[in-house]
Amino acid sequence: MKKIITYGTFDLLHVGHINILRRAKELGDYLIVAISTDEFNDLKGKQAYYSYEDRKVILEAIEYVDEVIPENQWEQKIDDVVTNNVDTFVMGHDWEGEFDFLKDHCEVVYLPRTEGISTTKIKEDLNQI
Repeated sequence: MKKIITYGTFDLLHVGHINILRRAKELGDYLIVAISTDEFNDLKGKQAYYSYEDRKVILEAIEYVDEVIPENQWEQKIDDVVTNNVDTFVMGHDWEGEFDFLKDHCEVVYLPRTEGISTTKIKEDLNQI
């Protein structure tokens, strides 16, 4: 079984999220999604609209997602890859090169993001209403 892992906050779920989850799942058999906890988002200076628990429930309902785990800190990625026997690490192309250090442990793939949509854009648009 080929295992894939990706990371994100996955707040205000949109078509870009679905596209990256679908494309990540197409790379293997089992997709693990690590989502930032509320505490980790605080450390990053980000605030999600939905709580970690709500985002976890939403992601678990998506057909492409096999497992959801918490992301508590930046440094956990190597341990997650090794512990979960991950074959491929996937992120959006806006992170190109940032996770190449994982190549010693698994394949690293940067997928193109969906143009014209992001959680940041949704929040900005909502602020204009």
